[in-house]
Amino acid sequence: MTTDISEKNLESILVGYLRDVHGYEEGVSEDYNKDYALDTERVKRFILATQKRKVDNTACFVSEVSERKFFMELAKQLATRGVTDVLRKGFRYISELFDMYYPLPSELNPTAQELYRKNIFCVTRQLYYSKDNSNSIDVMVSLNGIPVITMELKNHYTGQTVENAVKQYQTDRDASDPLLAPKRCAVHFAIDDDDIRMCTWLCGKGSWFLPFNKGVNGGAGNPVNPNGLRTSYLWEEILQKESLSDILENYAQVIKKKDEKTGKVKVSVVWPRYHQLDVVRKLLAETREHGVGQRFLIQHSAGSGKSNSITWLAYQLVGLLDGTKPLMDSVIVVTDRVNLDKQIRNNIAAFKRLSNLVAWADSAETLRSNLESGKKIIITIVHKFPFILETIGTEMKHKRFGIIIDEAHSSQNGSMSAKMNIALSGNVGEEGMDLEDRLNAIIEGRQMIKNANYYAFTATPKNKTLQMFGTPFNQPNGEIGYRPFHEYTMKQAIEEGFIMDVLKYYTTYNSYYKIVKAIESDPEFERKQAQKKLRAFVESRPETIQQKAAIIVEHFHTQVIDKGKVGGQARAMVVTSSILRAIDFYYEITRLLEERKSPYKAIVAFSGSKNYGGKEVTEANINGFPSKDIEDNMEHDPYRILVVAEKFQTGYDQPLLHTMYVDRQLTDVKAVQTLSRLNRCHPKKRDTFVLDFANDADSIRASFQRFYKTTILSKETDPNKLNDLIQEIEDANVYTEEEVDTLNKKYWSGATREEIDPIINLSVERFKELDESQQIRCKSSMKSFLRTYPFLAAVLPFKSIEWEKLNTYFALLIHKLPVLRGEDFTEGLIDSIDFDQYRIIKEEEQRIELENSDAEIEPIPIGTSKGKSEPEMAKLSEILDEFNGINWLDKDKAKQQLEELPERLQADEAFVNAARNSDRETAQQQCNMSLMMIIAQMLNENTEFCRNYLDNPDFMNFINQKVFRKAYDDINK
Repeated sequence: MTTDISEKNLESILVGYLRDVHGYEEGVSEDYNKDYALDTERVKRFILATQKRKVDNTACFVSEVSERKFFMELAKQLATRGVTDVLRKGFRYISELFDMYYPLPSELNPTAQELYRKNIFCVTRQLYYSKDNSNSIDVMVSLNGIPVITMELKNHYTGQTVENAVKQYQTDRDASDPLLAPKRCAVHFAIDDDDIRMCTWLCGKGSWFLPFNKGVNGGAGNPVNPNGLRTSYLWEEILQKESLSDILENYAQVIKKKDEKTGKVKVSVVWPRYHQLDVVRKLLAETREHGVGQRFLIQHSAGSGKSNSITWLAYQLVGLLDGTKPLMDSVIVVTDRVNLDKQIRNNIAAFKRLSNLVAWADSAETLRSNLESGKKIIITIVHKFPFILETIGTEMKHKRFGIIIDEAHSSQNGSMSAKMNIALSGNVGEEGMDLEDRLNAIIEGRQMIKNANYYAFTATPKNKTLQMFGTPFNQPNGEIGYRPFHEYTMKQAIEEGFIMDVLKYYTTYNSYYKIVKAIESDPEFERKQAQKKLRAFVESRPETIQQKAAIIVEHFHTQVIDKGKVGGQARAMVVTSSILRAIDFYYEITRLLEERKSPYKAIVAFSGSKNYGGKEVTEANINGFPSKDIEDNMEHDPYRILVVAEKFQTGYDQPLLHTMYVDRQLTDVKAVQTLSRLNRCHPKKRDTFVLDFANDADSIRASFQRFYKTTILSKETDPNKLNDLIQEIEDANVYTEEEVDTLNKKYWSGATREEIDPIINLSVERFKELDESQQIRCKSSMKSFLRTYPFLAAVLPFKSIEWEKLNTYFALLIHKLPVLRGEDFTEGLIDSIDFDQYRIIKEEEQRIELENSDAEIEPIPIGTSKGKSEPEMAKLSEILDEFNGINWLDKDKAKQQLEELPERLQADEAFVNAARNSDRETAQQQCNMSLMMIIAQMLNENTEFCRNYLDNPDFMNFINQKVFRKAYDDINK
């Protein structure tokens, strides 16, 4: 007999494991009542075994009529509330609340354990579910007679894959059937022997199936299983009774979100992705085993569902017990997203009948009040957090916390983390302590505290974040490296189709300028300063804004709207370099939209107010509606284009966003965060597009490569670098050791300003006597010390009283040192030039490919400034030639050849015929061909101009356009 490799055998393996190993009952199709989409006999058996009194009180099973009424009401509740809500909260029938499921019990509650054992887990194969056809579902899992999961199985050996299972759900399963209707089941799985996909909301061809895979080598798929099928983890682990119960109780949910603009309520069904379930379970297991005093770094790709992972983690952390007491007094979520508060509240409301667990803290008083009133989850904005806690540090000394940090790289600068740690540990130093004891207390407070766990989530971990929260490991060279505790990589998210690949369709534009001298003389300016000032000058010109805005509006209409991107609902974002540029772009885009009678409008977004055109303006003034409505309005017509300056470049989650127009330089984390605004998936979103005016493909590739797979810190920051900085500062002789000691004694004993300022002012005067180069080295070393010391103090096991004293001294001194302004060697430059021409050239659309490798980054660089550098001076004419693109060896000859070209072109018979007898486009094409021949013939006259023309496509295009306009107009006069 040969091995059975049929689809039915795969079905038998799955069902047999649930039945024989996990103790499921095996049902048959006939148990299923198609009128109610329920296994009615198992519903009755569960209720009669657990709630006989309620049955008697309602007489729900005394007759066929009463049974029918009971099951009709249960089916109605399942359809309106959803299966997870009914299982969690029960269902009311007449005067009784019937429990439809008993939750996982604690080890301390034998009664709850007995009730949990009465739950009926059942698996049914080949379920004929429909009254309208003879279709069958391969496998159904029910709980106490209520369907929870359906599965369609396929098999590579018989020529079918998970894709066929997905297609079967989409095209051959009527989503209006009660079993398959929204909310009636928690999830639908499409499965083969290698891959698993899941869908929570069937809707025909639009049914959106997401991978439910473990991932392999940082990418999509599942690893080889030495003991069976790649996908056996589904029935061996996920569907084990306690595991399925855990998901239904703590993860799966129906979420309702009200659209403030339309009043409509949007309903969605949530089932955790594998990586979300895996990270939360592993974090909870580590916390149960080792208690508080730990730190974890979670590197999950942008757009991968971090908000849900954070919600599930916070909700379950507050339920952990240490014996009979809570393991943590409170869980504090630190975020830079205000809307996360609402999201967490809504999610937790789906778990509990009465849920008053979550609070928002924006001051020390509200935090204290929340703690006293028993709030278990407290959410606060990152910038408020240290100021909230530092006022009540001593009150928290004996409490235990979970601190969940959303986007850790943005919330963990050294001083902020230090304030957080000092406050939570209670180590603020007490009145009456001598200076050394007090400073020791402060240093201990700076260190990662023992009465809290840190759970830091980020898609883009920096070196500082990795060392502060990462898991240490031994490198082959003996160094200590740091890596994330858990990762769901950008690579895996893209390959699984959970996020879009924003680098797949990427087009760069190159800008070329022509600036000419406006003066007779040829003065000298500093080369680098001049180039920077010239670029700022041309980028702010109305002509520049107009050309770029015209490209944006034309592209948006013809390539985004007309091509029906995202089902015709596509939105775009314009990323600008400053608030003034954002306002410029907004007004020009608005003008162009109105000019072409577009039905769409733009919105501008920036923080604060700005002087524009002689008056102070805000985004609300310009848009004509409050700032809080920007996100909601972008979901509704006529608003389609969002013009931003910094704002919305992080944390903006809008699946309809399809296209981004970039007009600011982006590097490293900022590049990944900004472009990742496009990566959210949508059932009708097939691709994204980036049109970049400011960056080249190589720099964008380098920024993304660091975070494509796992990001690892190569080694720890060397604390001896601090001593190098101190040596550099001490070489300047601006203070004495005695002055540092005296200042610290006075400062930490609460001395008056009159006692503190004279000490600091002595150092300021000495600093002023240094030469400029020494001032630069001294001040930059102080800044580097202040930036690095609080971070090192948080992660190093030892402490230094000397470093702490210097930190206090430098922190006061740095504010009083004079501002060092590098000499401006470009004064008068702008008055010496005129803007002549601007052209923008489209490069080829390309896909930016990333390498399949982990990224190893270096520790925090700690260096001192080398002091004042010598300026590189150059003549204005040379600077302009370099800026305009070409340094001519024989500028006069090149100019002469250019000026002769229109005349030579007009002598070309083919071009003359085309100019007189064809349309302008055909004439332009003939011009290009004719000029190629003419310039080739000019090579024997002077090769410099010809070589630049033939070797530089942008220069060639520029010349072709310029010469064509002159010759064409002359011929047709």
